[in-house]
Amino acid sequence: MAVPTGSAGAEPKPTLAQAKKKLDKLNEQADQVVEKYNQASEKWKRARKKYQTLNADLTRQSERVAGLRKELVTMAVSSYQFGAVGGLENLVSQADPGALLSGLATADQMSATRAQSLNAFDEATKELRDSRDKAKQALDEADQTRDELAGEKAKAEKMIKAQKKLLRELGAYNPGDPNSAGIQYNGPASGNARAALEFAFAQIGKPYQYGGTGPGGWDCSGLVQAAWRSGGVSLPRTTWEQWSWGAARKVSLNELQAGDLIFSEGLGHVGMYTGDGRVVHAPQTGDVVKVVPLSGYGRRLVGAVRP
Repeated sequence: MAVPTGSAGAEPKPTLAQAKKKLDKLNEQADQVVEKYNQASEKWKRARKKYQTLNADLTRQSERVAGLRKELVTMAVSSYQFGAVGGLENLVSQADPGALLSGLATADQMSATRAQSLNAFDEATKELRDSRDKAKQALDEADQTRDELAGEKAKAEKMIKAQKKLLRELGAYNPGDPNSAGIQYNGPASGNARAALEFAFAQIGKPYQYGGTGPGGWDCSGLVQAAWRSGGVSLPRTTWEQWSWGAARKVSLNELQAGDLIFSEGLGHVGMYTGDGRVVHAPQTGDVVKVVPLSGYGRRLVGAVRP
């Protein structure tokens, strides 16, 4: 039988080793993509909060200006009805010198009050314009970061889709259980580190979910943030921010203690040292929160932070 010219046979199916190597590369890339997504998400939240705060200030300032405007209108009407001319004629017609002096003092006081009200109105109006400008700028920033977030989300979803496809081909996809009760922590930690690890161990078996902050799914930085929050320590949301937050708290990888945060090269991934040469973490798409030997962590380490 003749083979048609120019035809090509199907590409050979990759070996198990090749597929796993490809998955490792995908996981490393996904760490970075998800981290950028989380950074964009946090930036969007901050921009939105800034706008909401400024917009609330703008509302209060608008109410103040409206109140001052009403006060000025009332004063204007009063001046028209009991104006300076009529008021002066009434004053000078007073037979009692004491009453005349008292009336003049009252007129001066009214004039000073009117001037203060006008100044307050002018200042409040200026502040209102400034508040409007700041709120508009904050809204523009929020819109820009929303677009940035959408772009990073699209990249992350594309990467997640590739990971899931390859994992299913390898028969290694684990959807996890969002309602998993986890397992009990029996390691050497104490104090707030123990509280953090007990929380993390209670999440074991729940699925990795990019951008996940619980309770049914977690990404790596979301898990350690929530775990240490239960231990009374407030960590930033993303791995880069957590690493920066711990700049003065870094410890040697040779001196790890239970509860320490362990960061991979590139700062795309973080886990928690459990003690006894193990780490608990939310690995990647298609896997679940679990405990693994530090020697089999599968990522090049860059350092550790002790909260």
